[in-house]
Amino acid sequence: MGRKPVVNPSISNGGYAKRDSSGQFDSSDCNNTTVSDKVELKKKVTLLRGISLITGTIIGAGIFISPKGILMNTGSVGMSLIIWTACGVLSLFGALSYAELGTCIKKSGGHYTYILEAFGPLAAFVRLWVEVLAIRPAATAVISLAFGQYILQPLFMPCEVPELLMKIVTSIGITSVMYLNSMSVSWSARIQIFLTFCKLLAMLIIIVPGLFQLFKGETQNFHNAFGVNESPVMGLPLAFYSGMYAYAGWFYLNFVTEEVENPEKTVPLAICLSMVIVTVSYVLINVAYYAVLTAEEMLASDAVAMSFAAKLMGKFSIAVPIFVSLSCYGSMNGGIFAVSRMFYAASREGHLPELLSMVHIRKHTPLPAVIFLYPLTILMLFVGDIYSLLNFMSFVRWLFIGIVIMGLIYLRYKQPQMHRPFKVPLFIPALFCFSCFLMVGLSLYSDPINTGIGFGITLTGIPAYYIFIVWNKKPKIIQKFTDSTSRTLQIILEVVSPE
Repeated sequence: MGRKPVVNPSISNGGYAKRDSSGQFDSSDCNNTTVSDKVELKKKVTLLRGISLITGTIIGAGIFISPKGILMNTGSVGMSLIIWTACGVLSLFGALSYAELGTCIKKSGGHYTYILEAFGPLAAFVRLWVEVLAIRPAATAVISLAFGQYILQPLFMPCEVPELLMKIVTSIGITSVMYLNSMSVSWSARIQIFLTFCKLLAMLIIIVPGLFQLFKGETQNFHNAFGVNESPVMGLPLAFYSGMYAYAGWFYLNFVTEEVENPEKTVPLAICLSMVIVTVSYVLINVAYYAVLTAEEMLASDAVAMSFAAKLMGKFSIAVPIFVSLSCYGSMNGGIFAVSRMFYAASREGHLPELLSMVHIRKHTPLPAVIFLYPLTILMLFVGDIYSLLNFMSFVRWLFIGIVIMGLIYLRYKQPQMHRPFKVPLFIPALFCFSCFLMVGLSLYSDPINTGIGFGITLTGIPAYYIFIVWNKKPKIIQKFTDSTSRTLQIILEVVSPE
């Protein structure tokens, strides 16, 4: 099926943003609201905002809570640090590959857009289907739950946080992030910068005292650093998988390419600087953990940063949950900001309702795309088994990222004349593509039941594509209902198609 062009819908009965004969908006129809410039998404993502988007989204709760997964599967301090470093380098390879795609395909949408360009609408729709149906609402709910748990923890220590209260606070957190991204691109970006600095400050609070202990001569935990404890060699792929998951998020700037200032320079530079910052921070914070905690203490801890602070800083450990909650809030904000642009781009291609490609007439935000998954996320938060859902879908991310990188290699041969301002050596995407498919195979081997269920859910996107996209002879009553609903929501939300 060819791509569906976006047509500016008539909303004559609503009184919003009609065009005059010159094609401009008639502000008199906007409830006396002056529309002083074009209604479109503005290029407001600078280099600093790009770095904060990537860095602030990658660094979530995991590095503060449970970096023990890699230690558990490697069995040694030295090997775990090597895995952290190797995963950072390999993630940089993936990020560089996405930097090439982001500079030669200057469209927002990330994975979806690149799969669409390389392999066509069916593959792109299946990726979008899985994102909408399960991955994004579950991922948002999980990071939001971590926010709710840790922001309340200082009030209830040492007791458990009541589950209902935690979910209520979590829903408030989700709502505030959705509202922020709906109202202002600039403010969501500024808050993302602030939260990113908070995350880096939190890591420095751990790194500096830890390295100080190391320089004082507290090196006993590094003696026999490569002495294998109990984990077999087969644990190394699982450790590698955990490490790559911790670095996931380097692709989020590619979701908002159209809003990046000077993307040909900003995208590669922001990606490279972000990955250096994250990799160095991750390795150093693990060195700091090992300088204070033994391997046995790390494996026994459910929150390594809190164990570190309690052992070295005493009462100051109460600040750790606050920093973790701020870190989670930054990941929520960055994820919603970026992924809403995937829905925005997919709507322009006719793969989602046209309403999602519309922009608020005054705020210039993709408001419908931002709030699109809000009801499903809240529903999943209160009634869904979101952790199981994430287990089902954990392999899907790497499967489709591998397909995206394979698309980069394919486009090198299919469209050699394409303008590529930033071009990486071919071995970089080839190695990363192989690593992605290796992780997919590892998922199938280690957890065939859950992975098989996730694969089955993914395949439901194929009939969905033919029912919702290809089939264009739907009953008139359905078409009238969707048109009426779209027009009503457009009036309520005060959105129009961008000029």
